[in-house]
Amino acid sequence: MVIDRDRNILGEAVARSGMDFAAAAAEVLGRALDQAGIVENDLRSIFATGYGRANVARAGGGKTEIACHARGCFHHFPQAQTIIDIGGQDNKIIKLDDRGARISFKMNRKCAAGTGAFLEEMAARLGLELSQMNRMAEQAEEAVELGSYCTVFSATEVLEKIRQGKSPEGIVKGIYISMARRVLEMDSLENRVVLTGGVAAHNPIMAEILGELGQCRVSLPPSAQLTGALGAALFAWSEKS
Repeated sequence: MVIDRDRNILGEAVARSGMDFAAAAAEVLGRALDQAGIVENDLRSIFATGYGRANVARAGGGKTEIACHARGCFHHFPQAQTIIDIGGQDNKIIKLDDRGARISFKMNRKCAAGTGAFLEEMAARLGLELSQMNRMAEQAEEAVELGSYCTVFSATEVLEKIRQGKSPEGIVKGIYISMARRVLEMDSLENRVVLTGGVAAHNPIMAEILGELGQCRVSLPPSAQLTGALGAALFAWSEKS
């Protein structure tokens, strides 16, 4: 993500990291710069975050995902809040006070259940594209209950529901509900609740389901998948001022 001195977003990009984090970082930087209409020499500073932050060639600094998601969310919602970040490999719940300071942080168990990887596995089992899932869940007349906590057992359970003739739409909605329950068992939701991550960006029904189960309103920030990247960019500006 590329921002200007007034914290306006000028360019952004996402790519699969694959087996070469450095190449992926260079690719997304180039695409974001093209969108912003500038070249790399125009940049004042580059900060990196995430698992691959050490692989960003020209990064002048770096921050953890936790710090960057907090900074990015507080930029959009400057108030006490609970941040739910549903990533491809893990889930995080971060709580901030009314000054944006982190007061607690929790991560899911070492299991893919409730993550983007879980959603990908379920889509593969159903023979669906990920892009179809959100629309199908919205069309469901009722959700099919899924009781398994484990990705492997859930996949077996989904196959059994198909054998029983349950509607594909209902099964898909049940998958989202199962994911939401895994998140809600991690911690309570307090103050404003904000949902970030790739799952949030491409599956907005998750915000609706989390809100229903958690009995709260769940907000989505602009460019929800890039909230951490925004936080890194904001750190870059403030620490180079």
